[in-house]
Amino acid sequence: MSAPAGPADGPGRMASGLPTGDLLDTVTVTVDLPTPAVALAVGAHPDDIEFGAGAALARWAAAGCRIHFLVLTDGSKGSWDPDADLGALVASRARECREAAARLGGDGAAARVQLLGEVDGELVNGPDQRREVARAIRSVRPDVLLGHDPWRRYRLHPDHRAAGFLTLDALVAARDPHFLPELGLAPHRPEALLLWEADLPNHVERCTPEAAAAKVAALLCHHSQHESTMGVEDGGDGQGAGPEVFAARIAWQLAQHGAVAGVDAAEAFHLIDQL
Repeated sequence: MSAPAGPADGPGRMASGLPTGDLLDTVTVTVDLPTPAVALAVGAHPDDIEFGAGAALARWAAAGCRIHFLVLTDGSKGSWDPDADLGALVASRARECREAAARLGGDGAAARVQLLGEVDGELVNGPDQRREVARAIRSVRPDVLLGHDPWRRYRLHPDHRAAGFLTLDALVAARDPHFLPELGLAPHRPEALLLWEADLPNHVERCTPEAAAAKVAALLCHHSQHESTMGVEDGGDGQGAGPEVFAARIAWQLAQHGAVAGVDAAEAFHLIDQL
């Protein structure tokens, strides 16, 4: 779907300095897919999609893309409070996820959030889970599918690894006609797969100021994660990092990702477009 970017000191420079496995400095980075009509992002936890691809989804949605979210786990371990009411936490995280989707894709996007409800920290790439993710792919029929890079080295969280492989395996099942005939849904082959937190980034989606603001706003919808994942202090007492500091961290990350391709700000991915 995309062509190689320009000269070495511009959008086509090599991904030097990034983790590139055995292919050191041999990857030409491409920039910007055509805006898809439909995109489906698959995340392990209720805030993973926003961290990994929030700006790209916001920019595409502003250009008319219909964005969908599939969140695999219930987020029930997302608290540092040993006495937390886990039922209330699960309900809060589902609500936060829908609010965040609306910040990225408008009010209609909240209704396009699907929660698979697997137990946080216990996600497996099993046949039942693959069936449900394949069902989502065949139902939504995305032009672009997005998810975790399961090959990211030194990744600690088991859900992120499982979610990445689950998305890949479900994609194969969704595209091929002899898998899962019991679903009664026609096979679907996306045009492109984008994997965030990529071990070998080879593609970036440029980030506008509006998309960056939407990404931050969406992430800050996850109030239950401010203290833990985001390191945000909401008390306004000047202690710790407030939302402005968090926004600056996101801006710094977007600039680092953009530098992979010589652009001001972006989100970096590994693009697979031979599906």
